[in-house]
Amino acid sequence: MGLLEPTMYTVKGIVILNNDGKRVLAKYYDPNVLSTVKEQKAFEKDLFNKTHRANAEVIMLNSLICTYRSNVDLFFYVIGSSQENELIILSVLQCLFNSVSQILRKNVEERALMQNLDIVMLTIDEICDGGIIMEADPAVIVQRVALRTEDIPLGEQTVGQVFQSAKEQLKWSLLK
Repeated sequence: MGLLEPTMYTVKGIVILNNDGKRVLAKYYDPNVLSTVKEQKAFEKDLFNKTHRANAEVIMLNSLICTYRSNVDLFFYVIGSSQENELIILSVLQCLFNSVSQILRKNVEERALMQNLDIVMLTIDEICDGGIIMEADPAVIVQRVALRTEDIPLGEQTVGQVFQSAKEQLKWSLLK
């Protein structure tokens, strides 16, 4: 009996659409699947039309497994190949949604997401690298994203972030 090759769990894409089916954020990882923007938009339109009224979690569309979840005015999708395990893809979706929910302080709606789009994009990058699933624990993802946002150079921080950082440094200097 030969050794089994280790498998890498992968996804084909991660998409967030608004209530009208318009793209808020999308990352496709496989250049052989949905390689042009036109194909992606057509796929997203079909995906939204099939899921915006349904209450399932998993569908097959164009021989791809699509897991999805809606909240207020956003639809979260994780797309995988038909050979991939639905539970793995669903765990990535849960991780994405729970991480975004924690980052946005449970205010998961389009406006809040757009205001924190950079952090949400970083969250997706922490979950998945080039289509390979790297992490599926929301607590780990939120911690990593929080560490990265603290390392922003002073010139790129908002005034609120600068004051918060100064307050923390003052507090620690007084406690010494």
